[in-house]
Amino acid sequence: MRLAQATLAELPGKIRRPTYNRLKLTPGIVHIGLGNFHRAHQAWYLHRLMEVGEAHDWAIVGAGVRPNDEAQRKLLADQDYLTTLIELDPNGRSAEVVGSMIGYVPVQEDNAALIDQMALEEIRIVSLTVTESGYYIDPATKRFDDSHPDILHDAQNAHRPRTAFGAIVSALSRRREQRLGPFTCLSCDNLQGNGNILKNTVLGLARLYDNTLADWIETNGAFPNSMVDCIVPATGAKELKIASDFGVHDAAPVTHENFRQWVIEDSFCAGRPAWEKAGATFTENVHAFEAMKIRILNGGHQLIANAGEVLSLNHISECMEHPLIGAYFHKVAGTEISAHVSDVPGMSTASYVDLIHDRFSNAEIVDTVRRVAFDGSARHTGFILPTLQDALAANSPWNGLALSQAIWARMCEGKRENGSTIEANDPNWESLTKTATDAKFTPRVWLEQKPIYGDLAEHTEFVNVFSYWLNAMSERGVTSVLSEYLEKSNS
Repeated sequence: MRLAQATLAELPGKIRRPTYNRLKLTPGIVHIGLGNFHRAHQAWYLHRLMEVGEAHDWAIVGAGVRPNDEAQRKLLADQDYLTTLIELDPNGRSAEVVGSMIGYVPVQEDNAALIDQMALEEIRIVSLTVTESGYYIDPATKRFDDSHPDILHDAQNAHRPRTAFGAIVSALSRRREQRLGPFTCLSCDNLQGNGNILKNTVLGLARLYDNTLADWIETNGAFPNSMVDCIVPATGAKELKIASDFGVHDAAPVTHENFRQWVIEDSFCAGRPAWEKAGATFTENVHAFEAMKIRILNGGHQLIANAGEVLSLNHISECMEHPLIGAYFHKVAGTEISAHVSDVPGMSTASYVDLIHDRFSNAEIVDTVRRVAFDGSARHTGFILPTLQDALAANSPWNGLALSQAIWARMCEGKRENGSTIEANDPNWESLTKTATDAKFTPRVWLEQKPIYGDLAEHTEFVNVFSYWLNAMSERGVTSVLSEYLEKSNS
């Protein structure tokens, strides 16, 4: 059965479908960057809230600022913005149709339709998932990059912005002119302090052309920090087949693991849905939750995906089945990373490592090594290196973290151990590959990439350990080096 509003009642009974009247929903949220993760996570929490009769005036309107977002918009428009969510539980799969999204703004070069939508009074939250590297933050200084060509364009073309942030600032400017209050800007990306980062980007851009507007946003707006968590693979032929097996033709189904978490700082300037009634956690200490998740889950993903890529493994669960990669994750996460992560209410760090080990091992989740390893220059900078810096400063164990950087450098050479090519998998791939090739002969040059490593190349002991691991890998391979690390750390 083709998925559409008109066919909901005809779907197989084993598929849960919305019990609320979608035709009576009105918008309250614009979400920019409407990929699989948003539909499996934030849209689901709102859907669950609507199921109990609440938040019917908070429906989502999707948006995108990249040309290829238009293809996604058309797919979803053809099925009335409905999504089939399929939970991949090792004990059995289940499916439900989520209906909390009711529209998708046309994707335009000047973002005029997006600005118009966000400027409407009923829009009270603008949320984003635009990837970790999408906030125009200089990786070395961690500050807003006001020299980026996209930012300079938007500063000079306030009414024809190229970026999501330019569109946000333009919409906020119009709301101010119309004597409307601002909306809350809510980042849902995997960045520690994501609300603070979003605030710096929006205010930094606003100040480039109107200090008064920037002051108004800073005084009246809100940028809550949040932590999001759910493993959501990309959609391909396998996912389409799973949806078909349930008896539904969905052009863009979403599969996800049997776990979700959303921790949010309760700081909203124009109201919010009661997401806590759907299982979200509101707290003043988002940092502790996000540090645990970003360092152990997201950092752990990089530990295993880079090694898996070099060894020609395809999926994350395969990496965990590998006797050395799985053990490497548990050792580094359980000792070197956990030493710099605090317990949170209801979850100890040790229990969280075990939880992530089980989640990564879920063979129902066909999460590719390539997807997880994508954009390592942003992900290592955000997920691994802060822990490494803490470990070096505290003189606590960091040998396995140093090894992770050597494995990443080895991956960036662009060849697997079986001789096959690793296709470009980073916005900076060409530069990374050249540097990784040079590092085979002079390991230190990898650490001299200052936008990534800052002054770590000046830390003699770290350089020596990194160089040892990289040279050993060139001579003996990844498997041998992982064995050596595990033997040494257990002795």
